[in-house]
Amino acid sequence: MKNKLTAVALAAIVVAGTAAAAIPAAAAAAKAAPTRCHTADLKAGFATGDDAKPEMGQTEKQTQAYIWFTNKSERTCTLSGFAGVDMVGAQTTDGTWSLARSSKASETMVLEQGDTVDFGITLLPVAASTPKAQKFVPSKFLVTPPNETTHFTLTWPFGGQILKQDAATHPGTYLDPIGG
Repeated sequence: MKNKLTAVALAAIVVAGTAAAAIPAAAAAAKAAPTRCHTADLKAGFATGDDAKPEMGQTEKQTQAYIWFTNKSERTCTLSGFAGVDMVGAQTTDGTWSLARSSKASETMVLEQGDTVDFGITLLPVAASTPKAQKFVPSKFLVTPPNETTHFTLTWPFGGQILKQDAATHPGTYLDPIGG
């Protein structure tokens, strides 16, 4: 009886080993999960369509701007979490403002070649007559994809100014996660 069980167990191991070895390498690679997107894999820019432009001329409420990432590589990759966004101001008193993150949860976004995903930036515009020390005039945005250290430099195309709250605990200007 013992020899019969041993023979059955050995046969199962041999069959399992044969089955695993019979999977083509291409099929095994196709099943591998895509890895994260790197800065070099992406293009970035502001969404500038009429429905995507922030309402910088009004000062009654917050408005949204959107930044997109497009996978320009030949591989599928993923993005998840928050981009790093530093706004560089046009006024000498502005300096650089690292935007706070919203409390929204992030999801993993899978980008095949040519796919695009965006994230929103909530802005709190103020009137041009607001004292210089209380307003921030955006000029450039330094945008770093999640888990990367190299950034894109995007020129702010929308004009206007926002309430300067770079030291606030809960500022009216902040960013959402990728795809959020």
